[in-house]
Amino acid sequence: MRKIAFGYSTRCTIRCAHCVAAGEIPDTQKMEFARAKEIIRDLAAAGVTGISFTAGEPFIYFDDLLDMVSLCREKNMYTRIVTNSSWAKTPEKTDHLLALLKHCGLSQLRLSYSRWHQENVPRQNVLNAARGCLATGLDYFISFVTDFSEEDDTYEHYLRDNNLKFFPEPLIYAGRADSLDRKPICTDYQENRCAMNPYLAPDLSMYACCDAGSHFNTTNFFLLGNLDDHSIQELFVKSETNPLYNCIRSMGITAIASFAGMNARSIVTYRKCELCKKLFDSPETLKDLQEAARSSDLQRWSR
Repeated sequence: MRKIAFGYSTRCTIRCAHCVAAGEIPDTQKMEFARAKEIIRDLAAAGVTGISFTAGEPFIYFDDLLDMVSLCREKNMYTRIVTNSSWAKTPEKTDHLLALLKHCGLSQLRLSYSRWHQENVPRQNVLNAARGCLATGLDYFISFVTDFSEEDDTYEHYLRDNNLKFFPEPLIYAGRADSLDRKPICTDYQENRCAMNPYLAPDLSMYACCDAGSHFNTTNFFLLGNLDDHSIQELFVKSETNPLYNCIRSMGITAIASFAGMNARSIVTYRKCELCKKLFDSPETLKDLQEAARSSDLQRWSR
């Protein structure tokens, strides 16, 4: 099933210290509205069944968002919006905006929440947004971004005390978060397979991974190409037929790191996306892994 993270704009209403989507100096970009709708039609024709509007804060361009969600419904595409809830200042305003989105066919709202987000947005806004979804019959979940420190306990208790639906999401140390301190990891030795949902940036560059893949600047391993030079179909095929990408999906990063010569004790010290960067943003390691994936030597390493 083809899905994509759709970055209509990188503009945001807040500036979070942990933001994976922006560096220290934000590069604010936006698609042309007519081009965005054309791309959505092309995505539907290419068999994409789900779009997640993300990158900056999508609610900044609310009228455009309504039109794009409506177009997705016309094309039978599942839609999700990732938002920081800065717009949900009162229950009345929140319910009004969500009713409009529900009417246009929005499938789900994903509410970003963390101690970094909430330095900029009151927790009450997230509560307003979640309760507004319940009032309008719109599916939602809260993405609780955490580094698993004790500082996050009060933020998690707030969600539980208000009976909100949430999922803990590991902090990704990329973008602004790259400079944050890392806490010691205590975890099992896991496969760490990655679905690698593609990401389309406002400049029409498409990446094979929607998490930290656009920050691998040494090798640009996850950069598929730009829609000015390639069709959506061509870029999806490129993603789906790349032998090393498919190893990431099927084997997981842990097994690939073991094949590359890293010892087990070292592998488990890397966080989400950091191990990936260690392997694939090194030209020498990447060349060896690509050759191993093409020859199937890498695949034979998996049990």
